[in-house]
Amino acid sequence: MRAFLFLVFAVLLFNCSNKHEKYTKVPDYISNARGTDKLYFEAYDTTLQQWHVSFKELYIPTTYGIAHVIVSGPEDGEPLVLLHGMNASSTMWYPNIEALTKSHRVYAIDFILEPGKSYLYNDIASVDNVIDWYQEVLFVLDLDRFHVIGASRGGWLAVHLTLRNQKKIESLILLSPAQTFTWIKPSTDLLKNIVSLVSSKEKRIAQSLESMSSNVSNINAAYLEQYYIATEKDSVNKFMSSMKPFSNDELKSLQMPVLVLIGDDDMINEKRTIEIANMLPQGKGEVIENAGHFLSIDQAEVVNTKMLEFLE
Repeated sequence: MRAFLFLVFAVLLFNCSNKHEKYTKVPDYISNARGTDKLYFEAYDTTLQQWHVSFKELYIPTTYGIAHVIVSGPEDGEPLVLLHGMNASSTMWYPNIEALTKSHRVYAIDFILEPGKSYLYNDIASVDNVIDWYQEVLFVLDLDRFHVIGASRGGWLAVHLTLRNQKKIESLILLSPAQTFTWIKPSTDLLKNIVSLVSSKEKRIAQSLESMSSNVSNINAAYLEQYYIATEKDSVNKFMSSMKPFSNDELKSLQMPVLVLIGDDDMINEKRTIEIANMLPQGKGEVIENAGHFLSIDQAEVVNTKMLEFLE
């Protein structure tokens, strides 16, 4: 009898650890990529070498296309979902992934409407469709309860996702969320970005990075190369005009613990963001010194510590 029970346990354990194996096959759009796509995927893989933790890549079929998910961390760790910033892809988490995977099973999802390894083949007509897509991915991943971290536009999407899944999300961390608590106010950096639109692509990228990061030289060279190539690819930024701050009622309906971090030199947010965050039922907002919009890179060690303390 004991041997039988051990066999049953072994079979269940094997099935659990291999339930996603059928999604590991690399699709043709990556294995047979050409031109800019090929260069981009190669740059993406080079950045992934900076993670310094073991991982596997999943390619999950959905109604709208293939969802690329990078899975890291202990299998018995609490699930943690990462939603990256605009045109950043999941590789943007390279300074944070080692810390986050110490006690969490981390699922980093490439947004299907931006450069990354996800692949769109059916039109997404609304933000609701975007959340439907995320929910399909989470269903396949079999995540009943999980934490969420969203950066920039990923933070805005994370709030949308949370409002639709209040009972599933344990906690929410927002890193300089865009257009989530307040409108983006006019600033010198914003004006420079607007003026740079008439400049060459190289100058536009340089100006954008300088306005988003407090220390561009601190950004990993491999990631910068991937970012540069991404600008050559088309993003489907069809929902930019629909990005607007959530109402006070919507924000105050978030009953789980919420941590909001912004940089002290953040072009996207201001202190009002922190004031609103601190008024949430279980909200906490903080300003990270010597950091811009890319605070998870600018001050990775500080941000990692605060995220881990909050998650624990």
